This record gives sequence, structure tokens and C-alpha cells, in this order.
Amino acid sequence: MPDAGGEARAVAGERERFARAALTRVIEPGDEHGGRWLREFGAQGLMARLTAAELEEAGLTGATARRLAGYRIRATGADPGRDLAAIAAVGGRFICPGDQEWPTQLDDLGDARPIGLWVRGRADLRKWALRSVAVVGARACTPYGAHMAATLGSGLAERGWVVVSGAAYGVDGSAHRGTLAAGGATVAVLACGVDVVYPRGHAELIGRIAEQGLVIGELAPGDHPTPSRFVLRNRVIAALTRGTVVVEAEYRSGSLVTARSAQKLGRYTMGVPGPATSGLSAGVHELLRGEGVLVTDAAEVAELVGDIGDLAPERRGPVLPRDLLDPVSARVLEAMPARGAADVGRLARAGGTTTDETLGRLYELHSLGFVERHGEGWHLTRSAIRGSNARRGGP
Repeated sequence: MPDAGGEARAVAGERERFARAALTRVIEPGDEHGGRWLREFGAQGLMARLTAAELEEAGLTGATARRLAGYRIRATGADPGRDLAAIAAVGGRFICPGDQEWPTQLDDLGDARPIGLWVRGRADLRKWALRSVAVVGARACTPYGAHMAATLGSGLAERGWVVVSGAAYGVDGSAHRGTLAAGGATVAVLACGVDVVYPRGHAELIGRIAEQGLVIGELAPGDHPTPSRFVLRNRVIAALTRGTVVVEAEYRSGSLVTARSAQKLGRYTMGVPGPATSGLSAGVHELLRGEGVLVTDAAEVAELVGDIGDLAPERRGPVLPRDLLDPVSARVLEAMPARGAADVGRLARAGGTTTDETLGRLYELHSLGFVERHGEGWHLTRSAIRGSNARRGGP
């Protein structure tokens, strides 16, 4: 016999999805009043209240009558069937909480959680988001900022990380391009409909991301960006990823909004330092004076946000030949005067060892090119003097 209960749940689920798709036309991203109503009444219940013959205000607290009237106008004009057909026409889909593809880390946003997400691209968003890092920064970035963003993107891609950004000019675009150039995975989070190309100059880039990666957004097809939508988009970038890296940002940069959102959500927050005199790095430096972690390459990012074993290489200067000497030979060599010769007895006293031991070490050092013997005295070779000066920071 057919499972009548299962069919009923499936129908109810599709109706809820339909209602959520409609609500992306009604409630602005990040609207916590709308999020609370959605949690209390469900998508169908909320749409029923907003589209009733007489606006049913019961329970719709926290908003003025004028604002409720605006919700009502939007709700009565919503056409989710048309929007779902529009997203299907560009090879996309609409996902919402409860779907297998839904990234549950977005639930950390509470009532500011997206109602749903419009998605273009073939990959599974939930799986990609499990190992993702956000790279964000200034639109009007310097060549240094563009280089660092592209290098981070390619380096993270080579380590198997998904790079998430906003497809804007400057740092965002460079991070996406660096990732794509390395054959990596990247996600663009838009502040408009995913079928809208914004900025227009990134038409080719957004097309490549939709083909090779994912383009996602909260707004229904055809919706255009506004300043407030850009700011609110940043909370999705922060919540979706394990950590956020900021590359160049002024004090009032939207990238710092992403970083602060990441901090509030308990995600890692990182910054790439720039020149102390650069206003474009001032916001990053302020972030680093607080809870932000300084990073300079993809290896350091992966070490911070990754699993055990994702270690960045040890940072140190070049290994000099004298660094490979055993402790006794090193003491004898250190006892050698920079100019002139020294006898074995003097070197033994300075090195804290016997005359015989010192003589044996001197012959080892002679074979390695550090010292030479002239009569009863020993002195440094020219190459050893240069190496000693370089090690000590001398001229």
C-alpha cells in the first residue's frame, strides 16, 4: 500500500518550501523580526497571516503598522512559482533548512538565519562549506592586496579548501580568480539575485564560478543589490565558513563587518598585515590588535582552521654551514679571533676543552674550510670571516 503519511509529509514539505521561496520576496535578509515570526508560525502560517483578507497582526509583534503594511504588499505580490521556474531556467535551485544540502552552520545565526538560499552550480553546498575559508577585503585594493588575495586563493585551493567571497571588485575577485586558476573550488555569495550579474564588470568571472563552483544568495531571482544588502550578506559569508581572512580594509570597511560577525559566531578571524602607512591596511591592523590572528600565507591559514596535522612549515632563516657543527667544534670556532692568529692553548681555554681536543677540532674545521694553520698559529679563512659577520649582523 502507498505510504499516505509519507506523501502527506512530502506535500507539506513542498508547500513549506513554496512559502519560504515566497518569503524571500517579503522579508529582507537578516530581519530578526521576520525570522522570529517564521520560527513561531512556520513559512505557510506566516504567509497566511500576511496575505489574509484583513492583515492578521496577532503575534506579529516588533514591527510598526506601516512596516507590516509593507510586508503585506510584498506578500500579496509574491509569485514563488515564477521565481522557482526562473531559477530552474538558469540551472539553479532553492534550498532551505531541513534539506540535505542545507549548511547547518548557518543555523548559528538564530533568527537572522537565511529563509533559504538560491543556488547556481552543480556542487553540494553543505559538503563544500564543511571545509571552507572566507577571503574578503577592499574593493579598491592595491596591487599588493590583489596579489595576496590571489595567492591565498590558489594556496588554499591546493590544500583542498573551498574559498568563499563576495565576487566584488578588488580582493574578492582576486581571491576567486586565484582559486579558479589553481583548479580549486570557490563560492560567491551575492547581495542580489543569483541570476543578476553584479558588478557588471565581473560577468565573465561570475559565469565561471557558476560553471565551476557555486553562486549563492538569499534574494529571489531578479532582485538587485542595495547598500544594506551588501552589509547583511557578510553575515552569511562569516557563518558559512570556518574562518575569515581579511586582506586590506579601511576602518569602515564592510570586510570588517564580516570579521566581526565571524568573531561573534566563534569562527576564526585572521588578517594579512600591510604597510603601517597604508590607510587600506588600517582596519586590518586594528583587527590584529584585538582578537584577529596574523597570517601571511595559505599554510598559516590552514594550520589555524584545519585539523591536526595541517601544520605550516617552520619559519626560520637559511641554515649556515656553522649551524651544522657539533657544540665543541662550534665553541672552538667562536673562540677564534676575527683578526690575527691564535695558538691552541688559548683556544682550548676559551673553548673550555683540552689542548688535544682543541687540536683535533681545529683540523676538522680546517677540512671544512673554516680555519687555516700558519706555523704554530691558527686563523679564520676569509669565507669564515664573512659568514661570522653575516650571522652577527655585521658589515
